[in-house]
Amino acid sequence: MRHIQPNINFNGNYQEAMTFYCECVGSEFNFQTIGSSPIEANCPAEMKDKILHSTLINEELLLMGSDMAGPEGYIKGKYITLSINCTSEEEINSLLSKFSDGGKILDPLKVQFWGAMFGVVTDKFGIRWMLNFDKNNS
Repeated sequence: MRHIQPNINFNGNYQEAMTFYCECVGSEFNFQTIGSSPIEANCPAEMKDKILHSTLINEELLLMGSDMAGPEGYIKGKYITLSINCTSEEEINSLLSKFSDGGKILDPLKVQFWGAMFGVVTDKFGIRWMLNFDKNNS
């Protein structure tokens, strides 16, 4: 396991929030909108300009996030996800199995449009985990 990254979700105002955080901590903000991604056709038209994925990066901080919500919808103040960049396929499979014991797999492991194996699980305590393994960055 390389590291755990915090991931914050917002309800449509993520770009505004991340711009504010960039000003606060002095960092770079990179993002991809839903409309510029391969999942655009799977989302309502009003989501086109919302943030699918973003990173706020400086020398000491990496914060990720988006405007995407899970199947239960957005719950203000309760939407923090932890993201683990795994170092092997065995590790990502093991973590998914362990976190889903008593929890729920929200997005099964599969290779995504950015080329990495990715899945999402909520553990038995209600914490959401995004698991990512990119064999090209191993």
